Amino acid sequence: MTTLFSSYKLRDITFKNRIAVSPMSQYRARSGFADDWQLVHLGRFAMGGAALVYTEATAVEADGRRTHGDLGLWNDDQITKLKQITDFISREGSIPGIQLSHAGRKASERRPWHGEKPVSDEDVAHRDEAPWQCIGPSAISYAEGWPVPQQMSEADIQRVVASFGEAARRSYDAGFKIIEVYAAHGFLIHQFLSPLANQRLDHWGGNAENRNRFAVEVAKSIRANWPDEYPLAFRLSATDWLDGGIEPADTVETAKALKAVGVDMIDCSTGGIGGRERPRRMVIEQGFQVPFAAQVKTDADIATMAVGFLWDAPVMEDILKTGQADMIALARELLDDPNWPHHAAASLGQDDGFDRWPVESGWWLNKRKRLVDKLGLR
Repeated sequence: MTTLFSSYKLRDITFKNRIAVSPMSQYRARSGFADDWQLVHLGRFAMGGAALVYTEATAVEADGRRTHGDLGLWNDDQITKLKQITDFISREGSIPGIQLSHAGRKASERRPWHGEKPVSDEDVAHRDEAPWQCIGPSAISYAEGWPVPQQMSEADIQRVVASFGEAARRSYDAGFKIIEVYAAHGFLIHQFLSPLANQRLDHWGGNAENRNRFAVEVAKSIRANWPDEYPLAFRLSATDWLDGGIEPADTVETAKALKAVGVDMIDCSTGGIGGRERPRRMVIEQGFQVPFAAQVKTDADIATMAVGFLWDAPVMEDILKTGQADMIALARELLDDPNWPHHAAASLGQDDGFDRWPVESGWWLNKRKRLVDKLGLR
């Protein structure tokens, strides 16, 4: 048995293999509500053999959406369709997961295909989509040309922390079995963590412990509304790739603080705190973020997930076998091939007869293979 296709357990939840579907924003929700697009989009990954299927970033408040098309879970009415989705994923043998988020100063943005700029009066005219006031730990804009966020008051902070807890309760009612908190890529929690975005002088800013406080309080709020037997993960940007920003050693300390309040896994990504340009320090190649997952796993003594520019099954097998991470998350590779896990299993000698496929597909594929082999056509 390869490590990639061995089971893995967090708390009382067992994943049938080590492959996770990374959250992928679709921007197709309406007023935060899921519809059949999300059912088909996420359901096909469960059919394709991934052990863990995460939703896209799901806002805990309406004003915490990045775009008008973001998924949300700030309303009990939003549970119904999500429950249909989690039921399907579970029936296919995968674990349904949700990524809870708040965009902070990156809120009120256009969808990528509309230009990835702040929503403006032009959007009102073209799409009947109006801008809204964004918030952040400090009154520092995301990038040049972006609106300055309103600095969050103590009441704002407590409200958002509570909103994460309320969304966790709804996540349970919707049938999810693992929560990942989006604390990376310049979203609100990352903004509190990074000294580049958080220049507060109160107990929510300044030193590392204070900058970690918001993330810790969010984790505590979720844990108070989330079953002890279900795991909780955080996605962190392990480095900002910018001078004066978060460095890997900072992320290790954040992971330790989160572990102490009931977080079970760190999904290790990087970057995203300011602007759309790639930082000069960031060198992109296959698996370029894996060393951060390895460092956090070792130094913070917590399970980690490796993510980003990974596509070769043998590379992933080596990452897992050498203990650099505990799970692997894929996104665009699965958009290109939702059946990637099944194909990877075959390439690693773990599936000779399409046994891992849903029987409705595997039976036909196996029949075709026998005929093709008999006739020598391939």
